[in-house]
Amino acid sequence: MFLFLVFLMYKLKKMNTNFYIHKITKILSFLIFIGLLQGGCNGKLPGADARKFPDDPKLRVKKNLEEGRGFRINDAFQQGMKGGVFDFASSNELWRASLDVIDFMPLSSVNYSGGIIITDWYSSDQNQNESIKISIRFLTNEIRSDALDIKIFTRKCIDNLINCKYIETSRALEKEITREILKKATLYQKQDLEKKKEK
Repeated sequence: MFLFLVFLMYKLKKMNTNFYIHKITKILSFLIFIGLLQGGCNGKLPGADARKFPDDPKLRVKKNLEEGRGFRINDAFQQGMKGGVFDFASSNELWRASLDVIDFMPLSSVNYSGGIIITDWYSSDQNQNESIKISIRFLTNEIRSDALDIKIFTRKCIDNLINCKYIETSRALEKEITREILKKATLYQKQDLEKKKEK
């Protein structure tokens, strides 16, 4: 490193100093970056430790597949031939009941895998300046009182969506909707059990 700096100083005297100062700045910043990268990795370069992996390629492939790091094409085709276990929204009683209870409202966002239903703003024909929006979050698939987190928001506007006020509605309406959803979900669950018994 010392010889390199002496060489650069010699070149500075011989040639255009601005050009070499720019070059030295680039080289030094690169060396500092490499030093910081090396220091951030505790002195080791990132990557796998060869001692932790077997030498035999077949064993490495097997280990990677066991750890979920790869796939085999044959396995993909064989899975297509087997039946899988699917949890569709139509088999979840809470989900079906929730959609049935709020079926009069337009839906803004529905995500079964994320467990959330959000309606769009809804207003009746009688009062166009007041509308509500409901969000239902599913905390569990079990039918119980704490399975749902329902929030209802009210929008009150003075002149057709101008100068609006947004407030969260009281808990009474949320509890009423929760009760209706749980009742319907219980009915759906009983119907499903009866269908299974008939088979």
